[in-house]
Amino acid sequence: MHTHPVRRRTVLGAAVAAGALAATTAGAAEAAGFGWSDDGANYVLDTGAGLVFKVSKTNGDLTSLVYKGKEYESYGGKHSHVESGLGASTVTLRQVGATLLVTVVHGTLRHYYAARSGLNNVYLWTDKADTSFTATRFIARLKPGVFPNEGPDSWVEGADTVIEAGDVWRRADGQTRSKHYSGVRVMDYDHIGYTTGTVGLWMVRSNHEKASGGPFYRSLLRHSNELGVGLYEILHYNQSQTEAMRFGLQGPYLLAFTDGGAPDPALSAANHDTGWVDPLGIPNWVGAAGRGRVAGVGLKNMDPAHPYTIGFANADAQYWTRATAGTGAFSCRGMLPGTYTLTVYKGELAVHTTTVTVTAGAATALHTLTITGDPSTAPAVWRLGDWDGTPAGFKNAQLMTYAHPADVRATGWTGNAVVDSANASAAVPCYLWKDVNDGFLVYFRLTAAQAAAAHTLRIGVTTAFLNGRPQVTVNDTWVSPIPSPPAQPSTRSLTNGSYRGNNHTFTYSIPASAWKTDPAQYNVLRLNIVSGSTGTGFLSPGTALDCLDLLV
Repeated sequence: MHTHPVRRRTVLGAAVAAGALAATTAGAAEAAGFGWSDDGANYVLDTGAGLVFKVSKTNGDLTSLVYKGKEYESYGGKHSHVESGLGASTVTLRQVGATLLVTVVHGTLRHYYAARSGLNNVYLWTDKADTSFTATRFIARLKPGVFPNEGPDSWVEGADTVIEAGDVWRRADGQTRSKHYSGVRVMDYDHIGYTTGTVGLWMVRSNHEKASGGPFYRSLLRHSNELGVGLYEILHYNQSQTEAMRFGLQGPYLLAFTDGGAPDPALSAANHDTGWVDPLGIPNWVGAAGRGRVAGVGLKNMDPAHPYTIGFANADAQYWTRATAGTGAFSCRGMLPGTYTLTVYKGELAVHTTTVTVTAGAATALHTLTITGDPSTAPAVWRLGDWDGTPAGFKNAQLMTYAHPADVRATGWTGNAVVDSANASAAVPCYLWKDVNDGFLVYFRLTAAQAAAAHTLRIGVTTAFLNGRPQVTVNDTWVSPIPSPPAQPSTRSLTNGSYRGNNHTFTYSIPASAWKTDPAQYNVLRLNIVSGSTGTGFLSPGTALDCLDLLV
């Protein structure tokens, strides 16, 4: 079988160890044409199966993606790269068996590309050591006009109108589009990309162990317009972010070409056998032998109407796994050693926490965990929505993960809710803003016995913008104190496709003197958004609702 010879070239930089350009391992199977060359400006890597890609020797950009003779890479004079491009970097290449590895070193950041013989994938890793870069992302910039320009994250710059911050667009039909409108939580996708039906190009995400935001985080995944197409792997992004940045080696994530279908499920983070990475000598790489597992017997006091997720997090890593319906049994493998906070989520609401220690090469077994922190177990006079950490069930909630509140498809944000009417929750807007629907009213009746007692009102929120939080008035006679603002992301949230911030419950102790004494009369609860900041329209102070209830 013919193979291209490995060209031995002088490489500079402390990152290059002796023997970095190792000869092909004897007996390693290679596809015809597999190998590398140097065109003067780039290392050229050929998988031998249809994919040839180039990496700049100057700055580490991915400068070309040619699949079966067709170029897919670059738009607007820019190439694919870490962050917004690293600038001058030390770039080296070496071969280990049937794998080619390019190392890019820029200050304290290291980035890697790999090609494997016979596989049409670009494997990538990013190792970020500190805050010298404010985000952690890789963007693949693809040529315009190759893939269909469709979906909530697509727009036409020459025809659509910008309505917010330069990145939210309104189409002629009144629908809104933005690169933020993926509509998908990180735990819900393994890959994202495009297909023509005969060629597909996909970003297969990593396990996100060094990412921030947890399993329910939403971030940029892709975008397209007539000027170009982007595919993203984002590990830390400040938009709607709830966690500090994590550092260390993350990957592999990969760009995968197919003949039109989805990428091989064996490439997903949960299934990927990465034993082939172990011999590559990538600093900070931890193979399967250096990792551990947590297995739980199950969960007690589950609500069968909701899915449950088990999250693990510390300052160095994060993981999650789905609990089995019915029993709540769970297993999470491939974890770095350490002590983690284990959080049980009902939907997206934390209802139980504990700690667990993971040991390399071992499984940590946990007995049944008893859930004691579900607010839904408290008896209520009435309840609007459900305690699940999301705005689900409220007006426009589903639409808001892939559209702007001004979208023509949104139901009017104003109105009121009557508790004893059919589907009262659907009348409650999922978001409240000071300058849009301030003073929202909830009508409800109490029996004589209920009206004779004080009650606690709870309002659960999932995030806030500009410290917006609810102050309540009952029957225009009793007004609550202004609550203190909880910690929430400092960026846009309610308009960029994410209701995910920090779940918080506001409680209000309402005296019996505030109620109507006639059981036939409606009590009127008014919700006003208060904040020390100002804004207009959908960028005024606001909050996203999870649940409202009046306790017995």
